[in-house]
Amino acid sequence: MTPISSKPVSARVLDAAIAWQLSLDGGGSALEREEFAKWHAAHEEHARAWRQLGMLDQRFSVASGPARSALLQSREGLRRRVRKLGRGVASIVLVAGLALFAGERYLPVDYWLADQRTATGEQRTLHLSDGTVINLNTHSALDVRFDEQQRRIVLQEGEILIETGHNDSRPFIVETRDGRMRALGTRFLVKREDQGTRLGVLQSAVAARPQAGQDEQVFKAGQQVLMRQDGLGSLQALGPGADAWTRGMLVVDNARLGDLINELGRYRRGYLGVAGNIADLRITGSFPLQDPDLALDALLPTLPVKIERHAPWWVTVVAKSDTQP
Repeated sequence: MTPISSKPVSARVLDAAIAWQLSLDGGGSALEREEFAKWHAAHEEHARAWRQLGMLDQRFSVASGPARSALLQSREGLRRRVRKLGRGVASIVLVAGLALFAGERYLPVDYWLADQRTATGEQRTLHLSDGTVINLNTHSALDVRFDEQQRRIVLQEGEILIETGHNDSRPFIVETRDGRMRALGTRFLVKREDQGTRLGVLQSAVAARPQAGQDEQVFKAGQQVLMRQDGLGSLQALGPGADAWTRGMLVVDNARLGDLINELGRYRRGYLGVAGNIADLRITGSFPLQDPDLALDALLPTLPVKIERHAPWWVTVVAKSDTQP
């Protein structure tokens, strides 16, 4: 396997590659094969995802034929299969194949085997034994690790909003691969991003410590920071719509169109992209997260763009002039 093939791909491109394989497994129509060829050639990451999916298929065929079907057809089925295989050789091959496929940045085994998780587009509220309430955003996963000494949450993927219970003297800790955050009687957001873990404090305060650090730094209500393993980023103001996703809305103020599309892409399956020549357009507004396609249509009255829907799982926002005769 070449270094390029082993590089991780984004969750959206991964979903698109799986959707294309499902579509083409039965042969596919001539139009579908043509559209797939366009998708495959559109970006190096698409081709890389397709190669990695083929590698995973080879490993699944060695381990167990139904393992591949579990991945493509049922999230819960995959979780049951991995646990059923247990300590066997097939389990080792399956887990190794998954880790190889997604790369270090996307650890699907951690996601599938987490105590609590949400699917793409799903949001859910958890009520823990200590009175803590946790909102899970789209495609999020966490483990609950409470013991006599501490209340610990391990965020494996995605984004959560936490309102800690106050009638418990044990410290409340949230951990990610980038470090740990200690709640100081508070309501706060934690989001896994490509560059690190983003902490946003809505009420009270949170003490954050990077993985490689020794000292905590306290952040107060209205502040946010990006925590990397080797340190903390610059202090920033938390936007007024930071927790709007818990109410089913995405609120942006003078945001890049490219950033908006990337965020909406977290709430739908398949590939959602934007042409590079319009990615820097600015947009302000509120967009419904339960219907990302409706949110995309809301761009049309205010921006010179058009939505190209090649298939339900492959949508691109392009400049209007690029699609006119």
